[in-house]
Amino acid sequence: MKNSNHVPVDSISTPRFCGMPTFMRLRNSRELEGVDVAVIGLPSDNGAPYRNGSRFGPSAIRAISAMLRPINPYQEDLNVFEILNVVDYGDSPLIPGYFEESYTMLERFCSEVSSAGVMSAGIGGDHSVTLPQLRATAKSRGKALSVVHFDSHSDTWDTYFGDKKYSAGTFMRRAAEEKIITPENSVQIGMRGSLFRPNDLSQSLDLGFSMITTDKMFEIGLDKTAEYILDKTEGHDVFITFDLDFADPSAAPGVATPEAGGPSAREILHLLRRLRGIKLVGCDVVELCPQYDNAGQITALLGATVLAELLALMAFYRYKC
Repeated sequence: MKNSNHVPVDSISTPRFCGMPTFMRLRNSRELEGVDVAVIGLPSDNGAPYRNGSRFGPSAIRAISAMLRPINPYQEDLNVFEILNVVDYGDSPLIPGYFEESYTMLERFCSEVSSAGVMSAGIGGDHSVTLPQLRATAKSRGKALSVVHFDSHSDTWDTYFGDKKYSAGTFMRRAAEEKIITPENSVQIGMRGSLFRPNDLSQSLDLGFSMITTDKMFEIGLDKTAEYILDKTEGHDVFITFDLDFADPSAAPGVATPEAGGPSAREILHLLRRLRGIKLVGCDVVELCPQYDNAGQITALLGATVLAELLALMAFYRYKC
């Protein structure tokens, strides 16, 4: 294992409430030489079809992430930051209310990281911010990506509000059309709830995606679900995108489009931890709306913990595979 200068501030030595908030108290840096992973804020809710406010998601997740610690006991006690050199790269610039201009700025920002050979771990933002990150990641790797998509919605609609092609609810279709992802090696997990149209779920299958609904996930069990994901993505570069509305509202009330009947925080973390060995080359956590969170900030905490678990999966692959 290599030593890194970009290690978190030690919370035993310095209280968590001291200092400027960064993800897990990592160094804020725009220097990418020698860096393995950059945490990037993508604070746009220009594509939100319902609740706004996910523009404040990156700052909320960074603030609560001071609670997290560097050693992951669920991945063989790996110290993530001894294996991966990780920095907090800050937030993308954008223009609120101007979708196309902001998309250009988001993609340029993501490309700064990816073109340097650095993996990105995004914090949204609504789910439309995933598309610029996917574009930048696929371009830098020179190949289409497998996507593991945790969400209560398929996000494969063609348009929203008439002819609007880009929104939080269309990014997976656009990514498939642009051939920056491979649907046949991708999995959508967690879909549930009422529908706009009878084909809201089958439209994903028509594009070539595999789908495990929430009901199916609980029917086959979390371990079998993890096995299916690993089998489906084996040998491929994988991007995990995690919409916090995958969780039940009791575990994540502060999301843009909540859906009742989802998994608990414990069940979510169990499932993610069973994905050890996945070749994760990029990820994001999206759709936190802090103003709808409760006083304990449980949605923000879950989002920060999910991102920490994704970093641990990256570290496990680097160390063990």
